[in-house]
Formats: sequence, structure tokens, C-alpha cells
Amino acid sequence: MKNNKEPANASTVVLLGNRTSGGYDIFLMKRVESRTYREAIYVFPGGLLEEADLDQELDGCAGDFNGEKARRLLQEPDIPESLARGLFMAAIRETFEEAGVLLARDSAGEVVDLSAPDAASRFADYRREIYQRRLSLTELARREGLIFAPDLLVPYSHWITPEIVPRRFNARFFLAFLPPGQKAFHDRIELTDSCWRTPVQALEEQRTGRMVMMPPTLRTIEELTEFPDAEKLLTASRSHNIKTILPEAFRLAEGFGVRLPDGREYFPHRRTV
Repeated sequence: MKNNKEPANASTVVLLGNRTSGGYDIFLMKRVESRTYREAIYVFPGGLLEEADLDQELDGCAGDFNGEKARRLLQEPDIPESLARGLFMAAIRETFEEAGVLLARDSAGEVVDLSAPDAASRFADYRREIYQRRLSLTELARREGLIFAPDLLVPYSHWITPEIVPRRFNARFFLAFLPPGQKAFHDRIELTDSCWRTPVQALEEQRTGRMVMMPPTLRTIEELTEFPDAEKLLTASRSHNIKTILPEAFRLAEGFGVRLPDGREYFPHRRTV
């Protein structure tokens, strides 16, 4: 049966970190079991677009970044400028909420450094308040004199959940480097564990069943293995064409599988060995 409900807009961020030995890692978090997912799955930071992400006052908290630029970077000329900009702001908010990483600059134009104990403690409190909806991004920017940095996000892909799935998402995936002076760590609320892995390591853990991933996460990691260098990945992503991926779902005895436009098939929750 098709789900006629419009998919909810969402943003997902693939955090990258260079390895001292060469290559790069990606940050993955283990989400708690829920009615949507009957077992814990590994995900990138991300979540739903919220009304606060569309707040017009955020225009004054993101430098010269505006809806027109956001729409161009997303390669979605037909969506409202407010939505395009909001997707970037949702990516910033969710990355801070879920991973503790804040893509923002201070009054001197430097990316925020949270390594000092007093800053780490203060921003940990902000993180909790934003999660509890007691603090907005706009208020955080005013309190700390910040300018959010959506320019640090590189749009990568666009996924829409198949129509047979009860809870559907219209998700834009972004790439971003972990800023110097910051550490990524799961929130211990919606997420119970986190780790850095190379794309190859992550695929091996998925193959052996140590990590369960949904198709968009898995396919993204497969694509990342084609780039041994993070800078080359970002350079290529800034110039590639973003195509909307709407998988075709099909029923299985144990659930469902999905078929991508290129013919690849994925089977959520099924081990490959």
C-alpha cells in the first residue's frame, strides 16, 4: 500500500576527519531502537527540518549566505528560498544537537574552537538547551557573537523514502569537515554510541553484521570508497550533478527491499554473510 503523505524535509551531514596516516574517517552514530526501526541502526548526524530553521532572523546570523545561494548549491531552483536556506540551518542545528559539532565562526571570523574547558562546558549546556527547545540558533548566535557557517557544508545527494514506508523523508545529504578544536560525540539520548571509521572499515562492519545501516547510509559509504582523499571528495562533490534518488521498494518475506534507479538492490536489516 502506498503512503500518500508528503515526505518530511530533513538534512543529514557526513562528517569527515583526516587520518594522520592518510585517508579519512567518517563519523557514525548508533540510534536507539524505536517504533520506526526495530533494531539499532548506524546513521550520520541529521534530522527533520523544524519551523525554527526557517526563522527569518537567521538571515542575520549566517553572513552573506541567503536562500538564493542555498537553492543554487542544492541544485533545486524550484523550491522556496526559505526552505533551501532552512535545510542548511537544519543541518547545522542537527549536527550540533546530535554530534556536538558546531559549524560557526566567532567575531574574528575563525571557526569556533571548543577545545578550552570553559568553552566545552558552556557549549555542552547550549547543546542540551537546543535539544530541549529552550534555546534557538538565533539566540545562541546573539549570546556568543557567532556567525553560522553553512558555506562549510557541501551538498552531496538527495534521497526520498519509498512510498510504501510509513515514515517518509525528503533528505538532503551534506559533507563537512570536523572543525579543528572540536570533537564529535553522540548525545546519549537518541544515540547510544558513536565511532570514526574509514568508509572501507564501515562497509566491512556492515557486511559482517556489526553495523546495521539503511540503504541511503550504506550507498553513500559505498560511494565514498571511490575517494581515498577527502579533499578530492569535496572538490568532486562541489561540481557534480545532484540527482534525486527515489528507490523502488518491493516486498520480501522478512520485510522489504529497495531498488535504486541504477538497478542496485538493498535489503534493510539483512546480513550479507
